[in-house]
Amino acid sequence: QVQLVESGGGLVQAGGSLRLSCAASGRTFNTYVAGWFRQAPGKEREFVAAIDRLGGNIFYADSVKGRFTITRDNAKNRVYLQMNSLKPEDTAVYYCASKPDWVAVRISTQYIYWGQGTQVTVSS
Repeated sequence: QVQLVESGGGLVQAGGSLRLSCAASGRTFNTYVAGWFRQAPGKEREFVAAIDRLGGNIFYADSVKGRFTITRDNAKNRVYLQMNSLKPEDTAVYYCASKPDWVAVRISTQYIYWGQGTQVTVSS
């Protein structure tokens, strides 16, 4: 069992930065793939980034590549999403999720555990 709690969301102006954090409970978190997804009002949940259990494989959505960076600290049971050069279209609720394998990491239905989400709002 893995429980996930996100934090770090907020209101920021376009061009600004935020760092999201996902705190995980459970001794086995370091064996899980971690991902970030987001959902804007009226839109489907979309993939943002994923990182494998040791950080050796990382994958980003094209829309955030070069602006967002996903990292993890297994000693602290945490996953981070550094978001730079934020745009109004990045406004969404951001969710942390985890799954046991590096397969279909862009597909939200493949993830087993989810956090409650944290709101990110980027003003123009």
